[in-house]
Amino acid sequence: MTLTISKFRRLLPVLAVTVFTVACAPLTVPPKSEYPVGRARLVLPPGAWQDLGTSEEAMSGPAGRTPLQTRAVGLRGAQGEWLAALRVQTNRTGDLRGSPQGVGYCPPQQDVVVKDPADGSPVRADCLRFKLWASSPRWLEKNRPDLVQWMASRQIALSTPYAHVGYRYVTEAGVWVAVDALVDQRLLSVRPRSNEEFLTAGLPLQQWAHDLAQAVRLSAGMMDGHLAIPPFPFPAPPSRR
Repeated sequence: MTLTISKFRRLLPVLAVTVFTVACAPLTVPPKSEYPVGRARLVLPPGAWQDLGTSEEAMSGPAGRTPLQTRAVGLRGAQGEWLAALRVQTNRTGDLRGSPQGVGYCPPQQDVVVKDPADGSPVRADCLRFKLWASSPRWLEKNRPDLVQWMASRQIALSTPYAHVGYRYVTEAGVWVAVDALVDQRLLSVRPRSNEEFLTAGLPLQQWAHDLAQAVRLSAGMMDGHLAIPPFPFPAPPSRR
């Protein structure tokens, strides 16, 4: 017994060092990509995101022109292909100048899900739109030619089919956030194998779009404008189709 206790006592310093080392070991959590955009801080979910730069704009309002900044990022897949393109526009600074008239216009659109909690307010926008089959022939060219031109200027060509989510949030005080997301369908939906699955194929996209809108609303009330883009419902595919 005495010999066993003696051996244990000699091991105590070694055990203490081992426990201390494990406690101090860094956590192996992959870092999230973050980019400043105007008054906000864009936080992206894990993935091979690529910064596509910023641009400056201005929006006319009752108290003058509100300076805005737009940042674009893109997500690449395992083979370097484009899986998603994201544009976020916010106030350039915290100097708010009121809401421009008419920004709350959020009309219905054929074959597009439209949600408008602001109920068409002329001074406040809370306008969410999403379409699972945004890659339908000529749909994007007809409805969002600005996105088509922007993607062409950066040589971004997403694999089809892809979805589109657009959200605009503007308050009476002058907070402005607009988000456009073009996303490979494989990140937002599963390929239906039955009539039942076909009817529910768009539900993950719907939930992601609502989560995105909620993240924008929360961002507007934060001092640092922390805007966390929600993770996609499904993991990035290992390769192209």
